[in-house]
Amino acid sequence: MVAAGLLPSFEPNVLQEVQGLRRVQPNFVDGKAHDLRSLLWSSIDNPDSKDLDQIEYVEEQKGGNIRVLIAIADVDSFAPKNSAIDLHAYFNTTSVYTGVVTYPMLPDDLSFNLTSLLPDADRTAIIIDLIVGHSGVVLASNIYQAVVRNQAKLDYKMVGDWLESGGSPPDKIAKLPGLADQIRLQNKVKDLMHNHRKQQGSLYLHTPEATTVAENGIVLDLELVEDNPARDLIENFMVSANIAVSHFLESKKIPSIRRIVKTPERWDRIVAVAQSYGQHLPLEPDAKALAQFLLQRKEADPLRFPDLSLTIVKLLGRGEYVLEVPGQTDQGHFALAVRDYTHATAPNRRYPDLVMQRLVKAAIKNSASPYTTDEISKIAIHCTEEEEAAKKVERTMRKVAAAVLLSKHIGETYQAIVTGVTTGGTFVRLLKPPAEGKVIRGEQDLDVGDQIKVKLVSTDPEHAYIDFEKVS
Repeated sequence: MVAAGLLPSFEPNVLQEVQGLRRVQPNFVDGKAHDLRSLLWSSIDNPDSKDLDQIEYVEEQKGGNIRVLIAIADVDSFAPKNSAIDLHAYFNTTSVYTGVVTYPMLPDDLSFNLTSLLPDADRTAIIIDLIVGHSGVVLASNIYQAVVRNQAKLDYKMVGDWLESGGSPPDKIAKLPGLADQIRLQNKVKDLMHNHRKQQGSLYLHTPEATTVAENGIVLDLELVEDNPARDLIENFMVSANIAVSHFLESKKIPSIRRIVKTPERWDRIVAVAQSYGQHLPLEPDAKALAQFLLQRKEADPLRFPDLSLTIVKLLGRGEYVLEVPGQTDQGHFALAVRDYTHATAPNRRYPDLVMQRLVKAAIKNSASPYTTDEISKIAIHCTEEEEAAKKVERTMRKVAAAVLLSKHIGETYQAIVTGVTTGGTFVRLLKPPAEGKVIRGEQDLDVGDQIKVKLVSTDPEHAYIDFEKVS
């Protein structure tokens, strides 16, 4: 963390400020806030997540439209602009998840308690209220403040496995009357949203992201993050919510932060990658054509698709935060095939989302923006830079964890897939556990996508090195 220029601990004045905030509770008597605590809200996140940023509720309307309510944790009330808490959050700009230790953007008492939408706790929130039509298009949206109460904390695997199997709901869902039907309806509207996004040219990308399974600082295993209907559900809801926030602030003529992925400068290389699979893409950047190619490759070769996804992600270029001034055209988000996109749904763990929340609250009250355009521009640039620093820490620690895990297995053999052939060497990813390393012997004539057997030669956890040799 220190090497990446990030703060691994909270300053004393931040912790003192949190102690004072313990006595401050959200104002549930605010006549302008809606009381939505009776609705069957639920959250879907990782099993060990405590910083719950959002909860969801949906209901069918006459005529077949579906109303989607997404509640976003009110973080700003506990971390006001220019407070010690806020200044620390601005410095790091994001929570850092190493797999062994989490470095939250906000102190534990906030992110894991007071500002988390924990089950059976009354919380104030920003409500993003969407009306979704038969085709998956958001027909109308509204944003306001409300009091909410999470009725059930669910996790991706539990919900995803159930939705895929179509069997009886898990006990945690079955014991709460109406929750099974609620999740089924959420899944239905997710499918509508997903199909619409696909028609617009939104890219389906699934990179091989391994998570560390650890207990008390001991690395027990590595697991690949698998796609499932529950993850897709939350992704589609959050994309729609973020677009709605962008439109809301633009309608109020308030400058804000946009999340963009530029039209790829290396489109010619993307075209060449497609040609290597026998597919032809247009010579000019075309999100719909690229989306179709990716879907075809996922169907044809699901094993290698994550590595193709990673290649395309690198060629697309990184996402950036930029200043958006109403009336001016920004570059949009190429991968999502939308022009008006932001990050506003995770204020517990991303600083741009906290800034956007303050802008939204000002817009709801029809008051002046709490930020100048120069301030927003500076924040956007800083958050882009620090996001990359945080990702570097997370990538490094995944490699360290893999090296630690494999250090007791020198000489064992594994099935692997070749993920890279460069001047710096030939690299592979094991199928189980999903660790990555370098082939230092027998790498001749290997190419990306080859499935081979390798023997573990050595590990160096301090430098995050794992070395293999090819087995004939």
